[in-house]
Amino acid sequence: MSQATTPPFVHTWDTRVAPPAHRFDMFCELVADDLAPHLVTSDHAHDFQASLLHVDMDRVRVSAIDFPTLRSMRTPRLIRRSDPELLELALAARGDMEIEQADNHFYPTDGDLVLYDTSRPYIANAVATRSHARSVVLHLPRCAVPVPDQTLRRLTATRLPARTGVGALLGQLLAGLVEQAPALKAAHARRVGSALWDLASAFLADLVDSPDRLSAETRQAALLLEIKSFICRHVGDPALSPPAVAAAHHISLRSLHYLFGHDDMTVGQFIREQRLGRCRADLADARLATRSVHEIGRRWGFVDPSAFNRAFRARYGLAPGAYRQQRFQAPAWAPTSG
Repeated sequence: MSQATTPPFVHTWDTRVAPPAHRFDMFCELVADDLAPHLVTSDHAHDFQASLLHVDMDRVRVSAIDFPTLRSMRTPRLIRRSDPELLELALAARGDMEIEQADNHFYPTDGDLVLYDTSRPYIANAVATRSHARSVVLHLPRCAVPVPDQTLRRLTATRLPARTGVGALLGQLLAGLVEQAPALKAAHARRVGSALWDLASAFLADLVDSPDRLSAETRQAALLLEIKSFICRHVGDPALSPPAVAAAHHISLRSLHYLFGHDDMTVGQFIREQRLGRCRADLADARLATRSVHEIGRRWGFVDPSAFNRAFRARYGLAPGAYRQQRFQAPAWAPTSG
């Protein structure tokens, strides 16, 4: 599909626009921007022919990556340097894969789903059985997925039920989205994004529906994660506040503050941190360069530009506009979008 007809929520990159000697570096930068920084090695680094398609549907983001045989690692050093705090639910669409995380080891093949966490080290290998391997990745904010850490450690890099039921539907929708995204209208994309979110939520809920989730030790932690998930899903709502959060979960404001009393920050601080984090990510995103600083603030619940400027400066040491200017670097290549 031509650039003129590609919708604005779909972005594509192809390393072949760069000279062969620069293609591998281009790919590593694209992966760092779209997923998280990785240490990547490949026997094809001298002429690395790869492509990436990114679909942003507000509630969810999906990336399809085509690449030759490679090895990719999230090391502790890279995690300390940059962590988007994402759960990645990946469909192995082509090629032989291998992933290792949290003492788990799994070899996904075509049609398998695998979960991994950007906040913990992992190693992934991919062998292109044809010219390229392909992985389709659904990006889920960690705070928006109410999965206790103990359960998450059991699920990452393991075989998930992808051949039947909700898992099969989820895999089919991910694969179909990659093929049809350039032809979607914005309204359709929003509906597909909602469907993906609902399916992914149902899929993960089934995976964690076990006795330990309801035990006395995890009940409080699960409720706190559920509340954080609610906050992350509604963080763009200017009316989101501690009383609104408490009312939505049918608990008292005092109970809400008690739950967060065992956390690193208060509920109000958590809301503000989530808003500021989303704003910072948008300000550093070249795809959103045409949006004003105030539009980005409003998108994530800051209706007062002065309050947004003060909060951002207090958190990051720079005004939003100055941060964007510092972070924005025009690459030698640009995404294809409408």
